[in-house]
Amino acid sequence: MITLDEVKQMGINAPWSHQRIISKLIASLGHLYYAQKSIALEPLPETMLDEDQTSPVPDILLYDAERETIPVIIEITRTRSVSNDLEKVRRLIEETRYGIAEGFVYDYKKNEWHKYRKGKGLAVRKPSYCDALGLDLATLLK
Repeated sequence: MITLDEVKQMGINAPWSHQRIISKLIASLGHLYYAQKSIALEPLPETMLDEDQTSPVPDILLYDAERETIPVIIEITRTRSVSNDLEKVRRLIEETRYGIAEGFVYDYKKNEWHKYRKGKGLAVRKPSYCDALGLDLATLLK
């Protein structure tokens, strides 16, 4: 049986401004992955972390097909929900076995990035820099 907390984690926030940011990131990351082949992680929007069972659905996940892992997740939110989404990312990284190493929360109202790293917590410096990609995600939204 699914708990209320799990339902909240799987919930969809789909205002147009929210979806627009997801679309921009997916388009840019998709171009880097599919066309340029300059990144090794496949970007997937609104995709379950576990294909075999009901699982949380981040706004964007970056999939490593070679290792069959999901090293990065991204949540898009607005200011009032940043703390809730950071807690969701923290839990998914620290309390589950999905293998997530980096999680990002982007506040599109304030144009602010937040980064959480496994075993290290919140990143103070370079909160939009994705170590797994070697790429500053903020550059994709300009």
